[in-house]
Amino acid sequence: MAAVRVVEPEWLDTLPPGDPRALRSRRDLARLNAIMRNAGIVASELGDAPPTRIAEIGAGDGGFAVRLVACFSEGGGEFVLVDRLPAPAPPPCGGWRFEAATREVFEWLGDPGTGHFDAIVANLFLHHFDDTSLERLLGAIARRTRRFVACEPRRSALALAGSHLVGLVGCNDVTRHDAVASVRAGFSHREISARWKAPGWRLEERPRGLFSHLFTAIGE
Repeated sequence: MAAVRVVEPEWLDTLPPGDPRALRSRRDLARLNAIMRNAGIVASELGDAPPTRIAEIGAGDGGFAVRLVACFSEGGGEFVLVDRLPAPAPPPCGGWRFEAATREVFEWLGDPGTGHFDAIVANLFLHHFDDTSLERLLGAIARRTRRFVACEPRRSALALAGSHLVGLVGCNDVTRHDAVASVRAGFSHREISARWKAPGWRLEERPRGLFSHLFTAIGE
């Protein structure tokens, strides 16, 4: 397993949104997310009484957000889904209203009109950024919330071995390539914490499950 992160383009990001291979790969990712139980991992960090105004960066079609709110035993509120590609917001679910924000993440975070959120979450998104861009991204997040939770690929020998086997659950060539690339760009130890420069935050970073890496930041 590589001792350092290697960030490279993933095929899904280079394909037109309507490409049949891209559509198939997004369905693959939803299935892999269910296997990894990332929604449950993030929900456990937000607690049984979740915040009432949440945003997800790199939200895609909102599928992760819907699975996330389904994990909450109570509550409801506003959930903003931020992604550079247009996608309709899911219908209301369990007291939650979804709103799609089709923006580049740095543009959205840097806009004063974006406002403040009780929590911002990310699922398999931070690993797309090299260390310099990641540090910039985390700094922008710290100005929009006092709680941030991210679930990312773990960079480990076990996760890399698993990424080479996703074809066994029916994933197509795009997903098979990107699964390996995402692990190589993933995180271990306290690599995300090292890029978080905002003072006055409590940071936790650790492995979760077999293949996931969890990062939580709470403003004090």
